Amino acid sequence: MRASLIQIDVNPDESINSRRRRVGSLVREQRGSDLVVLPELWTVGAFAYDLFADEAETLDGTREGALDGTTAREMSEAAREAGVWLHAGSVPERGADGMLYNTSLVFSPDGELAHSYRKIHRFGFDKGEAVLMGAGSQLVTAALPELTLGLATCYDLRFPELFRGLVDAGAQAFVIPAGWPERRRAHWTLLARARAVENQAYVLACGTGGTHAGVEQAGHSIAVDPWGEVLAEAGPGEEILTVDLDPARVAETREVFPALKDRVLGLEAPKR
Repeated sequence: MRASLIQIDVNPDESINSRRRRVGSLVREQRGSDLVVLPELWTVGAFAYDLFADEAETLDGTREGALDGTTAREMSEAAREAGVWLHAGSVPERGADGMLYNTSLVFSPDGELAHSYRKIHRFGFDKGEAVLMGAGSQLVTAALPELTLGLATCYDLRFPELFRGLVDAGAQAFVIPAGWPERRRAHWTLLARARAVENQAYVLACGTGGTHAGVEQAGHSIAVDPWGEVLAEAGPGEEILTVDLDPARVAETREVFPALKDRVLGLEAPKR
């Protein structure tokens, strides 16, 4: 299975519409890959809080269905024309309840919206995303023909219990779009490898480059195998990583070193 991570340089001098078209072209160029991954909030920038409401898009259906959003339509067409599964990163979504959400979109090779995931852990403590956006509540997996993906977004990476839940739901790989700041880049690569090692799963973590509202981005998108070995890592600017994943590698790792079978905490308590 071939996966391509497109690390987008979010430049404030480039209009959102121009970037959307440019990224669509980059996705179309990945024909030959099975899976393409984009970063978090790449249209507006993860720290450009003042743009969230104005640029919010709506989806007709949460997990699957019709599309009603400029980014969603563009990404749907790009996935179909490239013939790839496309994790289109995330967009600001305005839900039917009027609330904003940080929502990831996954399109099938025929352009259908197959899955969406609303980010559960919102960053900002008492400002920014944490107060402007609602929290998701559902774990989401996407069963591709080759591999089952567990979906997470940026700040979610700091919460290992989410990934344990995704493993219990069948995940063999985690896809993590992000807008991670440069000043905490060491945490980004450390946590990506930790999530791979402790869950014996692939990690595909795709970030942004550039600067969002004055916040320099880490870049350094990274692909990690189930043993924690780095398959590829980007630099700080715009770059495309392409890696080959072996779905059998996950099962082999879990069989050779069956640590997941020794879990105790977090499982249902025995009856007395």
